[in-house]
Amino acid sequence: MAVTVVFIGKLADLAGEGEREVTAPLSWGGLEDALGADLAEAASQDRTKIAVNGAVLADKTTLQAKDGDEVALLPPVSGG
Repeated sequence: MAVTVVFIGKLADLAGEGEREVTAPLSWGGLEDALGADLAEAASQDRTKIAVNGAVLADKTTLQAKDGDEVALLPPVSGG
């Protein structure tokens, strides 16, 4: 049973990969543990968003992903 965690933009650079499989079910605390210190710190920043199966969470700490779900970490966007 697994959840696919997808890293976008600079978070993919930080992770050194575009995606990673982690054990399901997955909560916010479990995601932080699976990411490691640097990625967890980046993910916890206010401007970093988390989406589950394409739906952005209003409060990332409510993350509850189950087997087969995709969790995307979305870094802040810049540009004009």
